[in-house]
Amino acid sequence: MLKLFSCSVSFVLSLLVGVAQAQACTSIVLNGTDNGRVYARTMEFGVPLKSAILKTPRGYAFKGVGIDGVAGSGKNWVSKYAVIGANAFGLPLYVDGINEAGLAGGLLNAPNTAQYQSPSQADSSNSIASQQLLLYVLTNFGSTAEVKAGLPTIFVNSSPMKEWGGVAKSRMTLHDTSGASLVVEYLGGKLVMTDNTIGTMTNDPAFSWHLDNIGNFTGLSGTDKKPMSVRGETFRAASSGNGMKGLPGSFLSPDRFVRASLFVLNTPQAETAVQESRAWHIMNNFDIPFGAIHLDSSSGYGGGVDSYEFTEWVVVANLKTKTYSIRSFENPGILSVSFSTADLMAKDLQSVPLLS
Repeated sequence: MLKLFSCSVSFVLSLLVGVAQAQACTSIVLNGTDNGRVYARTMEFGVPLKSAILKTPRGYAFKGVGIDGVAGSGKNWVSKYAVIGANAFGLPLYVDGINEAGLAGGLLNAPNTAQYQSPSQADSSNSIASQQLLLYVLTNFGSTAEVKAGLPTIFVNSSPMKEWGGVAKSRMTLHDTSGASLVVEYLGGKLVMTDNTIGTMTNDPAFSWHLDNIGNFTGLSGTDKKPMSVRGETFRAASSGNGMKGLPGSFLSPDRFVRASLFVLNTPQAETAVQESRAWHIMNNFDIPFGAIHLDSSSGYGGGVDSYEFTEWVVVANLKTKTYSIRSFENPGILSVSFSTADLMAKDLQSVPLLS
């Protein structure tokens, strides 16, 4: 059983803020021809998140963190939907997950753009801390339409932590069974919600910037280009794959967004089960090996922490079967959890180790 302690929340926030500049998460969604959808994402971070599978039943009471950083001084609520997903540091919060209604999504680090609201003391009881955003959404809403209607009615506060003096900054990507996808950002202290036609999401800059940038790569395609002919002589590419020549290949967020988007847009139509398998292979292209990103303490990208950023785990969630599958750096075998085997009316939160 997991319990809510304000000191635990403070602890995780201090860790999240400490590596705020570490940001290499990538997420996609693939649609099935049988009205199913598959959501997938990678999780990269500068310190081990020690994630586990967290199961939340219906009717579980949560304590919102108010502007003073204390659990219970914010908006308290009772979960409407059961949720399965990945937590961090063993705490009762989600960085990724899916609920029983088929709404799935995750938090992706956005240290340079995320700026949350500033509710007054009087409005503190109608606010939650930034790290509770996905937890609140997945336990309360069954679709992106409900999210659009519900999120504007509460505040998401910055809850500065005494231990660090900062806040966990992220953006949220969401997908539902209707075929809708939504990006939720807090920019300049305001809630910004944008329909996501492609379904791809990475980290900073803001989502609108990525949408403008993707237009610079309209000439790339999964279909090979025809040989060039000059005065009767034919010049062929060295091999197949020339349709994607010029595809950005670095670990930078803009490059990953372009790469992920083009993989998604060029994936042939297929049934959801086939798309689930394809999603794993797409995400293989974003796996960051240990040592490829060194967050030198003097570079300004590690929050003063000398560490390595790597792919800690990869998730593929099937919105049709409502199955949540994850593989981790330590355990490359796929661990799958389904609502069909979960106790939706349990009284306590349940945790499943990734190494099980």
